[in-house]
Amino acid sequence: MSKILTAENISRRFSPHVTLGDRIARLFGAKLDRRPVMAVTDVTLAVQRGETLGLVGESGCGKSTLGRMLAGNLEPSEGAIRLNGAPPMQAGRKTTTHIQTVFQDPFASLNPRRRVGETITEGPIAHGLITRSEAAGFAGEWLAKVGLDPAYVSRFPHQFSGGQRQRIAIARALAMRPEVLICDEPVASLDVSIQAQILNLFLDLRQEFGLTTIFISHDLSVVRHVSDRVAVMYLGRIVELEAAAKLYAAPRHPYTQALLDSVPKLSLEGNIGVSFKPISGELPSPLSPPSGCAFHPRCLKATDLCMTERPKLELDDEYGAVACHHK
Repeated sequence: MSKILTAENISRRFSPHVTLGDRIARLFGAKLDRRPVMAVTDVTLAVQRGETLGLVGESGCGKSTLGRMLAGNLEPSEGAIRLNGAPPMQAGRKTTTHIQTVFQDPFASLNPRRRVGETITEGPIAHGLITRSEAAGFAGEWLAKVGLDPAYVSRFPHQFSGGQRQRIAIARALAMRPEVLICDEPVASLDVSIQAQILNLFLDLRQEFGLTTIFISHDLSVVRHVSDRVAVMYLGRIVELEAAAKLYAAPRHPYTQALLDSVPKLSLEGNIGVSFKPISGELPSPLSPPSGCAFHPRCLKATDLCMTERPKLELDDEYGAVACHHK
């Protein structure tokens, strides 16, 4: 497979906004921590054409920020992103059609005042992919592709269920004919039964259109179901990258192992029940990350070396890598 989307040593720094409350607090002598926050730090990643790359980690680890940068919605503070070997925004406005995003909340991502037909066709019309005279039929075709009645083009978002709204959001994204689809927690807000339907729809559409997909989720079982490879993030860095089957069968980074151990499992031997092992400790603040390996305060394998020297993410081959002194 060839590389379609690459990130080279990208980082993203957020400077805190000074609010009215901050100004008032300062008048009373309060000292506020206004240091910038590193949401993503020195990430290098190559997405292969036609694959689904899962991106997992705890809340606050930088998954969505990385996804927004890869989608071109957020500029990296450092580093470079390339789509087919060129900066995504360099060639002009139309390059934005090559990468599309499906968001977590389908109701918030759809304009409640627009009929779904207008929602699906607005982008293609603006980018010259279709004419206005083709819009109605085009929208109906895409509704049918995601399992909805084409007659729904005249309805508004509030007339649909959560699962149906997410199907509309998928249709809107794919109607732009992207090469890369970024899915940011696309089933997190849905019931479990509906999640399965949407995931199967993703798999069917991926095969039909030859899509390259980046699937962001905190749900390890969902990522396992849809991904070819999985990248594990911790405190803004990728700590392990591996083929999904291999990573779930034999995780090499202690954090990956801890994530898998924290997933509840049904035991049918001995005392029937659910067993799981929560990750010890809390995610450190990105304002003051630990020295050395950021995971060492929570790691049972940590040594003095882990506390002082940050391990590099070393590639084993074209597809796998791990950042750990004890791999």
